[in-house]
Amino acid sequence: MELAYIPSPSRGVLYLGPIPLRGYAFCIIIGVFVAIWLGNKRWIARGGRTGTVADIAVWAVPFGLVGGRLYHVITDYELYFSEGRDWVDAFKVWEGGLGIWGAIALGALGAWIGARRRGIPMPAYADAVAPGIAFAQAIGRWGNWFNQELYGRETHLPWAVHITSAADGRVPGYYHPTFLYESLWCVGVGFLVIWADRRFKLGHGRAFALYVAAYCVGRFWIEYMRVDEAHHILGLRLNNWTALLVLLLAVVYIWVSAKKRPGRETEVEPGVTTPGEEAGAAADGKAGAKEDAEAREDAPAETSEATDAKDGADAKDEAESARKG
Repeated sequence: MELAYIPSPSRGVLYLGPIPLRGYAFCIIIGVFVAIWLGNKRWIARGGRTGTVADIAVWAVPFGLVGGRLYHVITDYELYFSEGRDWVDAFKVWEGGLGIWGAIALGALGAWIGARRRGIPMPAYADAVAPGIAFAQAIGRWGNWFNQELYGRETHLPWAVHITSAADGRVPGYYHPTFLYESLWCVGVGFLVIWADRRFKLGHGRAFALYVAAYCVGRFWIEYMRVDEAHHILGLRLNNWTALLVLLLAVVYIWVSAKKRPGRETEVEPGVTTPGEEAGAAADGKAGAKEDAEAREDAPAETSEATDAKDGADAKDEAESARKG
């Protein structure tokens, strides 16, 4: 008898009349809002305008959803196109199935389009939204809990998740809650990026690359624990190889970028100065005002001295005229 465990919801959808309210969709939506909110705060702190992150997200989010779904459908095509399956299910995003690799790749393409339209450097935008994306993933993973999916090997640990559904080949029992492990890992990644960005003034896409690298480290060992069906290459799941490759690319990018362009961007949005530049301009303005004030204080003294000299010269001329008379 299990004394402690994480219960699974009896169902992942509630109905408000004829309108279905799906837990998976809610988690995705909440995650998107958190990412945009935090990204906006970080963008403003870097010297950008409020609202820019949301404007670009209008491009990034739809592209990311399409990319995430495409990656899932392509890598798990047998779930939708094998015998006895209905290919229409490939479009049912609300039932679960978004690959983060495809979401980030196509989402980045959408963000690049939005950033290019506004003349904004894509690396600077990516740095601003990086920790928010990590937190969005942390929230989104709870959508897998609603759908009773993405769990690990069987376990009797007190934090095991209790799977009750027998649909789609599930076997009811107690399993490692890999959705929870990844959620907690993503929270840690988000805070790591925030700390490192403040400590080392990361710029030119390095904060985003750090998020990618740190996520891949966690995804590798979490993916290794999962028991759902997946393609294997040389004994490792496909997503393990993807995590290793993306980790390598992220580390190389950080190293090369730090050598070529150390420091942070001085301008992230056309026509808007960075906080450092604004502070410098304010300091210059104060210095100029001080010099003007000093000049004004000296000016009356100089005028008084000139007046005294003129009065002395007039008195001398009068005295000379009196002697001659």
